[in-house]
Amino acid sequence: MWVFGPTLSRLCYSQRMQITLDIPDDLARQVASAGKDPARVALEALALEGYRTELLSESALRQMLGFQTRMEVHAFLKQHGVYLHYDVSDLDQDRATAQQVRSKLRSSESRGERRSG
Repeated sequence: MWVFGPTLSRLCYSQRMQITLDIPDDLARQVASAGKDPARVALEALALEGYRTELLSESALRQMLGFQTRMEVHAFLKQHGVYLHYDVSDLDQDRATAQQVRSKLRSSESRGERRSG
């Protein structure tokens, strides 16, 4: 039997929970391909399902898996075929931000300022 439990040592939470799974060796080998840590595979599966079901946010996923940036989370989700949670309110916010940036650019161009880059 394989007994493994992921330790979430890089979390920002004040308390951590260690979960131990006790599964037969042949099942553990099926779940974790050669060279992969079964504990990490289990942790990633839990994180993915939590995100799919909207129990975990993108930020929670980042903390849970020890990623430094949102881009790492996005790459992880893409690698596993999971879409980002993006709804109409997100689109509205992105549109408003784009309009603000566009207005600032136009304003600076009308004053004769040059854009760098």
